[in-house]
Parts: sequence; structure tokens; C-alpha cells
Amino acid sequence: MQAINSTHSGRSERTLQLALFLTSATWFLASDVLAGRAARGISGRLNIDAARPLLEAFFLIFLLAVGFSILQAIAHRSSSLRDVLGLPKRATSLREWIFGVALGWGCVVLAVLPMALMGKLDVELWVQPRAVWLLVLNLGTLVIGALAEEIAFRGYPFRRLIEAVGPVAATIGMSLLFGLGHALNPGATWTSVFVTMLAGLLLSVAWLRTHGLWLPWGLHFAWNASIGILFGLPISGINDFASVVQTRAVGPHWLTGGGYGPEGAGFTAIVLLVGVVVLVRITRDYAWDYTHKPIVARGYALEVQPPPAHVAMEQQAPSAAATSLVQILPVTSQTRSAGDEPKL
Repeated sequence: MQAINSTHSGRSERTLQLALFLTSATWFLASDVLAGRAARGISGRLNIDAARPLLEAFFLIFLLAVGFSILQAIAHRSSSLRDVLGLPKRATSLREWIFGVALGWGCVVLAVLPMALMGKLDVELWVQPRAVWLLVLNLGTLVIGALAEEIAFRGYPFRRLIEAVGPVAATIGMSLLFGLGHALNPGATWTSVFVTMLAGLLLSVAWLRTHGLWLPWGLHFAWNASIGILFGLPISGINDFASVVQTRAVGPHWLTGGGYGPEGAGFTAIVLLVGVVVLVRITRDYAWDYTHKPIVARGYALEVQPPPAHVAMEQQAPSAAATSLVQILPVTSQTRSAGDEPKL
């Protein structure tokens, strides 16, 4: 009977987590629309159209924080806002973010370098003051936008899906959704969707290895910033972030991705798989510190009583106080010191 109740309780919990995942995903879609409309309205009224993507990212984070906090309260789980969003306070948070930046930058360099060696990169530099202003603005947009996207895909919803179907199925499902979510981008192809799914796999593994968004946030930001700002190439078919450096890649589509950028190139799929291997190796300590559950001692105290015969023998034995002490005297005379010569 107890096993049946435990099984029923487990199914109910998984059903609840699946419902929370579906609700959080729906809230994200609604929040994305609301954030876009609010950003367009404010940027149009204030005539700051260049800042519209940054405003949209800020509004999206705010709406996600509100919605996910409400869902957490409905599930009767008390957590801080940082934990709800997937940004736990820890001593290694900055180091994790930097590791993510380094890995994201390295993957992009590995994907772009063959374009220069086997193809051609036409680079133009724009060094006007407005270009520098756009560079700073685009950096801010990409760092906040990457955080918003990580919260939406690998923050609260990903954890609910893990508790509903397990980490493997959740990772596959979230990677598929991440790839399909970019299917409507300009110039998207089936290759770009597949490559974006692998990028989602890399980012999901980053969360699984650290149980936090610090590392995947840094990785996501560095990936986008390296492609769009450092190399001046399109990011998922969007070429709005190239400012000081503007580049046009010439070469086979499997290498350059065409107008979609490196994320539309088949070669990038190999780079992302290599990135997964590197990620697993560099996060060994984090996986041990943050993902392994501590060993908790269980059971109950057990005190073995001595056998009755042993107790009877102890009661019959004479007490220590009644026992006389025996003094052992030395066998040699103590009238001389050990250093004196013996007398003959």
C-alpha cells in the first residue's frame, strides 16, 4: 500500500511540474510579445530606435521574473528571485561567467578561422564616433539579451521540465525548442535549425554541469558578441550588431552559412560538438560542488545489549575497590646509581 501511494505521489508531482513548464513557456511567449510592443512604443516616442532591442530585453526579463515568481508561489515553494531565475548567489559566479565567455569566444574563433583560410572575408572598418556609440549599445544589448534568452529557455522552465521527464529528455526537448524558435529568422534553413539545436544542447549541458545560468549566460553572450561585433558577421540571420567591424564572408555555404552567418554553416555543428566535450572537461569541479547531492546518513540508533550470561559474570566478580594492589619491587639494589662501577 505504501509503494502504491509513493508511485501515485510521484506521478502527481511530475504532472504538476509538466503543467508548470507548459505555463511558463506560454508566459514567455506572451511576455515576448508584450516586451516587443512596449519597447517599440517607448523607443518611438523618445526617438531612440537604436535602443529598442535593449529595452525589449529589459522588459522581457522583468516580465519573466514576475511570471516565474508567481508560478513558484503557486507550487508552494519558497525561493529567492535569484534562485527562481536560475542565478544563485555563489562565490564562483563571476569565474563561471568568465569561463563561459572564454568558451564561447573560442568556439566562434574555431568556426570563423576556416572561413579566412579556405574562403574569403571582406572586412570594412567604420571608426566614426557613432560607430563607437553603437558598439557600446550593442554590447549592452547582447549581454542583457543573452540573459533574457537563458532565463526563458534554461532558467525556470528547463528545471520544471527536468523534474517532469528527467534531464536527458528535458535537454533534448529544450534543444529542439531552441532550434525551432530560430526557424523564422531571416535566411533560416534546416541546417541552421540543426546547428541552433546543437547550440541549445551546449547551453543546456552548461546548466546541467553547474546548476546555474552564470556559465551559459557568459557563453551565450560571448558567442553572439564574437560573431556580430568582433567579426562583424550576421547573428542568426540578423546583421544589426556589426558596427566598427563589418564583414562579408565569401565561400561555400557549409563553411560560411551565407547570409545567416556561422550558425547556418554545417561546419559549425562540428565546432559545437567539440565545445560540449571541452565544456564537460572544464566544469568537473563545478559539477562536483553544485550538482552532486550530499550524502546524508540515514537509519536509527542501534544499541546492542550484552548477553545475560555476561551481565551475571560482571555482577559476581569482586569489585575493584575490594581488590588489593600488588607492588612489584626492583630486583637490584637501589643504594647506588646506575653509573657507579660495581665493587668486586
